[in-house]
Amino acid sequence: MIKSPADTSIEEAQTDANKRRASGEFVRGVSGFRHAIGDPDFPAEPNRYHLYVAFNCPWCHRVTLARNFLGLQDSITMDVAFPSRTDEDDPAGPNLWQFAPDRVAIVTGKSLAECTSETASGHSYRLAKEIYAAEGSPEQSVPILYDKKTKRIINNESAEIIRLLDVHAVALGSSIKAPLHLYPDIDTLRNEIDALNQTIYTAINNGAYKAGFSSDQRVYAKAFHDYFEALDQLEAILSHDDRPFLTGSNFTEADLRLFPTLYRHDPVYYLRMKLNGAKILDYPHLWRWLCRVYALPGVAESNALTHCKQGYFGRTWNKTIPIGPVKPMPYPKAYEHPELSNESTGDVRI
Repeated sequence: MIKSPADTSIEEAQTDANKRRASGEFVRGVSGFRHAIGDPDFPAEPNRYHLYVAFNCPWCHRVTLARNFLGLQDSITMDVAFPSRTDEDDPAGPNLWQFAPDRVAIVTGKSLAECTSETASGHSYRLAKEIYAAEGSPEQSVPILYDKKTKRIINNESAEIIRLLDVHAVALGSSIKAPLHLYPDIDTLRNEIDALNQTIYTAINNGAYKAGFSSDQRVYAKAFHDYFEALDQLEAILSHDDRPFLTGSNFTEADLRLFPTLYRHDPVYYLRMKLNGAKILDYPHLWRWLCRVYALPGVAESNALTHCKQGYFGRTWNKTIPIGPVKPMPYPKAYEHPELSNESTGDVRI
């Protein structure tokens, strides 16, 4: 059920990682907790499990999407970190995920309603790092799938968490009588999803970070071109038979894994990740796909662009957050209007 750690649609190869980072390439690390719901210590049952997430994080967005799509909002509790991490003057150090519901966001001038305190451990931890430290781990990332009964971290790899929620949705207490599986037990369909996942993770999900956070021009340029080449490929898939989703008539794991990046592209990544070759609005079929997914039950509530803007632009040197885009209309309102895309744009070659 869970993919092998060697699967590069889940995590980046770590060959010469330190050398690559030293040369200016962004190299994503590997998550250390890889237990599964269904293991003897972690039976599938409702109201036992908890998620720690940050709404600005696209890897967390995958998990909140799965939770909502599968009807698990009432049976899996969740805490939401503040989108900006700790500052240099924080006594615990900089760049740490924090649970700070009263902190004022630059983007709104007030606190963010979605942010919470930490509620699952019984210790009201301020930092995600403290949840890991309780298990002797130096990690500090989100998302975290947590067992409230044993007070243990189950898994902190988003690709595996969404698969676990999918497999055990009914046993975990889904409010949907017969939830659609994100990874159906059909070999041909799974092969198609696996191939899409590989392209989406490598060129788009992780590719956006390689473009935005690498300091080597050649690494950035390759990531930029790979990203837009992959968008062209996905546009062609959707346009071939005007299918509603990437594999056909049903929303699957491939759609779920693509959505967080494309949701962020026009209002955030176009500037922050230097992916200014085109907007998703310039791809008619991808734009309509994006709007179609946004309209699915629970999807709009799974994230907030205020958190994305605060989290990404709040980390820039001057901590000034762009107000737009406002044309053709502000986001995320634009996602309610599939007709905004220009049909004549066609294939966007970079």
